[in-house]
Amino acid sequence: MKLNNIIKVLFLAVLCISFSSCITSYDEDVIEELSIKREFAPVDLTARVRNQTNVELNWALRDQVTNFVVEFSADDPTFSTIFLSQEVSAEDLPVQIRLEGETVYSIRVKAVSSRGLEDSTWALGEARTLTEQIILPSEAGDIQALSATLRWEAGLNVTHFILEPGSIIYDITTQDKTAGIATITDLTSETEYTATLYNNDKVRGTASFTTGIDVGNNTLALPTDDIFKIIADAAPGDIILFEQGDYTDQVGRITLDKSITLRGLRPDFKPQLKVSFALESGATDVNLIDLDLTGDLPLELTDMIRYSGVGNYNSLLVSGCNVHDYDRSFIAGNVTDAIIQSITVENSIVTNVLTNGGDFIDFRSSDVFNVNVNTSTFNNCAPGRDFFRIDDSGTSTRSGLTCNIILDSSTIYACSNSSSKRLMYVRFQDNKITVKNTLITDTDSEGYSDQSRTDPNPTFLNNNYWNADGFFNSSQKISDQSGTNTVLDPGYVDAANGDFTITNQTLLDNAVGDPRWRQ
Repeated sequence: MKLNNIIKVLFLAVLCISFSSCITSYDEDVIEELSIKREFAPVDLTARVRNQTNVELNWALRDQVTNFVVEFSADDPTFSTIFLSQEVSAEDLPVQIRLEGETVYSIRVKAVSSRGLEDSTWALGEARTLTEQIILPSEAGDIQALSATLRWEAGLNVTHFILEPGSIIYDITTQDKTAGIATITDLTSETEYTATLYNNDKVRGTASFTTGIDVGNNTLALPTDDIFKIIADAAPGDIILFEQGDYTDQVGRITLDKSITLRGLRPDFKPQLKVSFALESGATDVNLIDLDLTGDLPLELTDMIRYSGVGNYNSLLVSGCNVHDYDRSFIAGNVTDAIIQSITVENSIVTNVLTNGGDFIDFRSSDVFNVNVNTSTFNNCAPGRDFFRIDDSGTSTRSGLTCNIILDSSTIYACSNSSSKRLMYVRFQDNKITVKNTLITDTDSEGYSDQSRTDPNPTFLNNNYWNADGFFNSSQKISDQSGTNTVLDPGYVDAANGDFTITNQTLLDNAVGDPRWRQ
């Protein structure tokens, strides 16, 4: 018993000592700040390449640290030679720093103390820049039939151009370098060139352009000429070139019954015509290139182009055109047994085609088998109608045929702007639809299609929808569920006045929309 009592006493004594120690510990000061000799290094450092050679840096900020030093070493992970050192403040983040192209940069960032501590250790990163691009966009009149004026950032170190095809070498003079302008002559007309700008063996920029058409043996029309007579007198296959100027005092419908090309002589100064086109049998291949085409109230100008004659047609090309203010359809066919193999619309801007009494691209009677719309902008078109309306009314005896529709790299603003209208009202028995790299915005459109005969599995890739919810609404019959689409505000510069330049960096990086607005 005595032993048990002794154990109890010892246990209570130990318990009291422990309790006393705990009480004493609560009387000590709470540590509110670590004792450190240097700032903490930046964390979550990211480095992304923007616009070929701009490296965008960002990192997590800490309290009491507002100043940093960033250093770059070119193709040297040991930092034995510092290519660039730059001070960056917290307010600058994320910061973009311009570097040279085709280089692997090792990057390090440290925090600079403002409270008497040592600077932090370095946080490390890496970025590989792409081919540099110091070539500037061409200006109106720079590209001619036999020459091209190329521009770059004046004063930078450059030595020569190489143009392909032909391996044409142009050595840059001191005067060229100072001005940032060089004119290269003795080129071939209607040729697509790629110009590469070098500083010795390092690429500093590339540009592609297509030289204009040379008058040669083609027919040249002037604003003082009777364009209706010139077109009527042309032989099948002729090319009629329109000099720059205003032809709108000659108003009417032009009937084409032969293959023909109507083309502006100077793409940067498109001739202005107030006409519409009726395509009759014999107009097998028709090309409208680099024209400014406007409609008017008279009935004959309500459609821009309409197939009006029975027959087999091969191709229609609308390229580099500015089309605006037509009351009814952009391109339409209303004659059964008019069969069109292909229609291509490219590099064009189409505005205010109001579809009063028809849809925008409307083939409910005539048949078309291939429609390719790319690199174009459509503004306030088909405001209360369907954008594509393609049926197979003329194919009852031609089973097994497919209508292929491609919409690629285009900007579509306020089109089919009605909750009951669709972009792809396609009822051709067999059809295949592809929509990619396209920006669709600011429309109450129902979406792509509510028709069971529309391709049930269209190809959707890299599209963006803003204020256009119907296009990715899974409850719709056809909607973009690809997982590759985005719903970002493009940040148009001035959509109300037709400037659809994109300011959203993600969309620029993803190359969405008409390329002309991503410069």
